[in-house]
Amino acid sequence: MLSIGPLQLQSRVLLAPIAGHTDLAFRLLCRELGGVGCAYTDLLNSRAVLAGTSKSMVLAATAPGDEPFGMQLYGAPHDPLPEAACWAIDHGAAVVDINMGCPVDKVAKKNGGSLLLRDCPSTLELVDRIVAAVDRHSGGRIPVTAKVRLGWDEDSIVAPALARDLEAAGIALVTVHGRTTVQRFKGCANWDAIGEVVAAVRRIPVIGNGDVVGPDDAVRLIRHSGCAGVMIARAAIRAPWLFRQADAAIRLAGLGDASSDVNDRHRWEAARAEPTLHEKILTIRRHIDLCANHLDVRGAAELMRQRISWYGKSMGHVKSLKESIRTAADLESMQAAVDEWIEWAASDPEASTTPMASRGAGPRRDLDPSVS
Repeated sequence: MLSIGPLQLQSRVLLAPIAGHTDLAFRLLCRELGGVGCAYTDLLNSRAVLAGTSKSMVLAATAPGDEPFGMQLYGAPHDPLPEAACWAIDHGAAVVDINMGCPVDKVAKKNGGSLLLRDCPSTLELVDRIVAAVDRHSGGRIPVTAKVRLGWDEDSIVAPALARDLEAAGIALVTVHGRTTVQRFKGCANWDAIGEVVAAVRRIPVIGNGDVVGPDDAVRLIRHSGCAGVMIARAAIRAPWLFRQADAAIRLAGLGDASSDVNDRHRWEAARAEPTLHEKILTIRRHIDLCANHLDVRGAAELMRQRISWYGKSMGHVKSLKESIRTAADLESMQAAVDEWIEWAASDPEASTTPMASRGAGPRRDLDPSVS
């Protein structure tokens, strides 16, 4: 289906490296729900991973079931990115990705991230060193990829020319976010510009990123730009089942490998459907369990208190569920609150993903003053 150098992916849909979100538990959750071709770690500072800082080790952690996964590294041309890339290989990475697109100040102000777009000659020298180091260290079995933005601003669009030069330097795949650094996440992603990047390269796949918030968006982006696949970022935080839906939509549209067998088509149509409210609450429960498995108990509870507001964006009127998780004294109380909701949603044939203000929001209506 989609090849990154020697690596064959089973889906054209990738989980982006999202600062503060793509920890091991979340990657495993998305994979279990289906449709993830490759998942990337949170952004990793090249110096920090070589120093073995505790935060970097948590961000880089992996486990059985988390494959294939890519480690995304950031740093400036004078940073030890080649050495960090070799470290990533030794710690299980199937792909080494170079961050050339992060607009966040703490990354860009250190001459990393999208600041690399402002000095392309120096960036290409850095890429040459990283690719050479990875090829030597892995015997050519680990591909190096790059994630870029269109340019620093509208007056300095470099992505098409840079992608062409990255290909010549040995980069196996380029992901392009269809916004400039100055835009950050505002406005609309420029899918026409993603198409220009696709046209600029000769052989390597280009992955489109930006404004894929539903399964049909993945199909539209591939058709509009000609990109080989899509990378989903912020939309996945509130809907980790989106990878399964997008993968199914791509197959049903004839853009990915899909059997013409009627039973297979029914299977993809089922995968494309929106999960029920009961299924979404089960997903939250599974996320809690995965956090408990891969973090300390206190850290797991704190993480889910932060994440529940994102889930709420895709679940209609569930204010009391969110409050139950936010105010839970500990992980056990949180799990018990979610279990109560699971039982209610399973027994209510009308439970759906639509707003439910007219008939209450679950088993603990007394906690929700907005429900009469």
